Amino acid sequence: MNLAKRRVAKLKLSLIILFFILIIWSASKQTGVSLVELFSNLSNMGALLVQMFPPDWSYFNYVTSAMLETIRMAVLGTTFGGIAAIPFALFASRNIVKTGWIAVPFRFVMNLIRTIPELLLAALFVPIFGIGFVSGIFALAVFSFGVIAKLAYESIEAIDNGPLEAMTAVGANKVQWIFLGVIPQVVAPYMSYFLYCFEINVRAATILGYVGAGGIGLYLSRTLGFLQYDRVMSIILYTFVVVLIIDGLSNRIREKLI
Repeated sequence: MNLAKRRVAKLKLSLIILFFILIIWSASKQTGVSLVELFSNLSNMGALLVQMFPPDWSYFNYVTSAMLETIRMAVLGTTFGGIAAIPFALFASRNIVKTGWIAVPFRFVMNLIRTIPELLLAALFVPIFGIGFVSGIFALAVFSFGVIAKLAYESIEAIDNGPLEAMTAVGANKVQWIFLGVIPQVVAPYMSYFLYCFEINVRAATILGYVGAGGIGLYLSRTLGFLQYDRVMSIILYTFVVVLIIDGLSNRIREKLI
């Protein structure tokens, strides 16, 4: 019996592996990916790295204002999106709103927004607000709203309902119920999601400049266009250091919150 089960398990595993191999092979054929071409172009990669080093150290001072603008974009975008996410998360939670026809549309909107990448959002906002950091802020705000609202309403649905039932028993109204029974239980996870989203937005803000949404991405796009690879490496190193510092600080804060 055990032998038969092992044979069935091995057969299932073999079929799964074969299935994934077929998917990879089919995707490679459709996209024209070739390992031979990849290895034959390694010399071009080496030539590019040679042009990137040494970085143009003097360029750091020139792009500092753009880096600060990128960080401000991430801060404002995350803040606006995080604030807008709070009422949506409450209305999407089944333990707060008992009526399904109210919660479902809010969840649908959140899921719809989460399917749109930041770069596409920025491309949509640039024609409306023009080239600059305002378009980037709105793109990051919409993205942050979708992520934080989704995570927040899941946390709200997982809270301890004991305090809520006790408040209901003593005649608390809905507003007191939310502010005294719900929010205190989700403040810590909400702030954790907020900081997590801020980390993502700092990284995302660096590439929004490709569609004219401001920040250091504009300088990265410009230097790549003019083949100034030593300055490209300066921007990459600067961004790496800034993101590393922000991630470290954010992780320390989130560890204290959880």
